[in-house]
Amino acid sequence: MNTYLPYLIMIVVIALFWLAERRNPDSVTRFEENVLGVILALITIVSFTQVVARYGFNSGWGGALEFTRILFAWMILFGMSYGLKQGMHLGVDALLRLFPKPVFRFFAIFGAVCAFLYAAILINSTWLGIFGADTSGGAMVYWSKMYQIGIGLDDLRYPEWMQDTFGVKERVQRWIAYLILPIGLGLFGFRALQAMVAIWRGERELIIAGHEAEDLVAENRNVLKD
Repeated sequence: MNTYLPYLIMIVVIALFWLAERRNPDSVTRFEENVLGVILALITIVSFTQVVARYGFNSGWGGALEFTRILFAWMILFGMSYGLKQGMHLGVDALLRLFPKPVFRFFAIFGAVCAFLYAAILINSTWLGIFGADTSGGAMVYWSKMYQIGIGLDDLRYPEWMQDTFGVKERVQRWIAYLILPIGLGLFGFRALQAMVAIWRGERELIIAGHEAEDLVAENRNVLKD
């Protein structure tokens, strides 16, 4: 397999998000929210039906636990970029706000840079060698190995009709489940860059929601009085 395939997938997904947001940013936000909503709904439905099947009929789906675990991973890795975009990640900014505005802005941009570097390291840490670090590997390397080796998941299997119709292997391949690694981390890095530019232009203060509770109280002050 071409070692650049996961990078190509990541770049294509980011490019599609970027182009779509230039045309209709609200539709991209709704898409992200719908994806997260569907994943959460699937986790709830599968977990509920498993409880009913186990305790009510002494049966169940053997791949349910692995399926929900993969869905949780998808929700986290996809959701963290959405959270960064919406400024939903909680953080402490009390100390930063004591500094003058130019210094505060510098640290805000520095925070966005750190978020981008975090994504870059998780994607592939080999580039740290330019700083003398003896490290290698990352999500891209791991995903590529899973694709090359062709290992299947432990319990998640295709239905028999799909095996007969399409000739697929019995077990779902790990590289399919782990495809969220290049997509999720790539989107997170992309959102960090967007936040960096927005802070530089003065369109955004921070990448975190440090005053979330204070803002909620201010917005609902009249309700609290009633």
